Amino acid sequence: MSTHHLYDVVLYGATGFVGRQTVAYFAAHPDVAASGLRWALAGRNLVKLKSIQSSCPGAAGAGIVVAAADDVPALEALAKSARVVLSTAGPFALYGSALVAACVKHGTHYVDITGETPWVSGLIARHHDQAAQDGTRIVPFCGFDSVPSDIGSWLMTRAMLARHQTPCVDVKAAFSMRGGFNGGTLASVLNIMGSPDAQLVKDPFLLNPKGQHPQPTGHRDPLLPGYDADFKAWLGPFFMGLINTRVVRRSAALLAYHSDFHYQEYLRVGSGPVAGVAATSLGVGTAFGMTVGAAALGFSPVRRLAATLMPKPGEGPSEASMNTGSFACELVGKSAAGQVLRGRIQDQGDPGNRATTKMVCEAALCLALNADQLPGCSSYGGVLTPASALGDVLVDRLRSAGMTLAVDPA
Repeated sequence: MSTHHLYDVVLYGATGFVGRQTVAYFAAHPDVAASGLRWALAGRNLVKLKSIQSSCPGAAGAGIVVAAADDVPALEALAKSARVVLSTAGPFALYGSALVAACVKHGTHYVDITGETPWVSGLIARHHDQAAQDGTRIVPFCGFDSVPSDIGSWLMTRAMLARHQTPCVDVKAAFSMRGGFNGGTLASVLNIMGSPDAQLVKDPFLLNPKGQHPQPTGHRDPLLPGYDADFKAWLGPFFMGLINTRVVRRSAALLAYHSDFHYQEYLRVGSGPVAGVAATSLGVGTAFGMTVGAAALGFSPVRRLAATLMPKPGEGPSEASMNTGSFACELVGKSAAGQVLRGRIQDQGDPGNRATTKMVCEAALCLALNADQLPGCSSYGGVLTPASALGDVLVDRLRSAGMTLAVDPA
């Protein structure tokens, strides 16, 4: 680890709901203690930061950095002090832009848990070229948005080449999940719906590099349910597909998957006639809800009402609820010649909180502790994806942390 930075990792947004979980994760992580990693809690409120530090066993040795999201000099000082910044401070379109700009300016690697694709599209336009030139890795989408989708599809493409010496041309994923939302995630959704960029969410190639926008055939977001023979189950539209598919397509472009590569994902409803009825109802309800809900949330009075009914930023599910949550992502990959592989990514714990915390913390530790093992040379950078920036290093770390990531023969 470099010694000319005061900290190896700074946890920004440490007083928020997921932020507090990142503090606890770092405080208990064996690699943090064994490596002598220097880390700090950061946010805008010194009193709250000290309270979080004192209430978390193992965090006594962590530093504290005070920097508000709109205080550019403080954010630049934060970025200069760190090798890696991990941010959980959303909505990122409101609170993340100046921090990312500071990280790019000072060559500081960055990870976050955003699912705000229009915001990241703007980061790509403003910062990708400079970060690529400097070898700075800016890696959004390192939580449940969108690690299972992105790393899962990447594993399938790698396995197809290794086992069958042919490209993988199609990957689809079916998700099952149990868990709740936190206030920060819901605040991000409301912010997107109220922004002028809300329509950008519909672009299936929103995050693709310039000039790499395939024809939309086969890439359109599913709106209706159906029975899938590969999964032997009824599948419906998955609300996170609007985020995850865009991230996977960016990885496909950056990592040069097959020129006709397709990725799509769904919510697994179940098998049998009852599941078929449920899937049909879900599909109709989802299509109606997405259309009507998006239109309604475009009006500020509706957004204000929704905000009063939802958990506030900093609030979220109980510890018991998060511990009993879970997720599973089943994947099917196919070659043009018909070879088939199956994959699984799954873990215990609420996906939007427990699993997200694990994913983003291990992503930050990839950059802080395993920089010499990351994909590309040490000078590789840009506004990247989990697969393109972290690859096998993140896979190994997540497996060591108890997450299942596997590719099996069909």
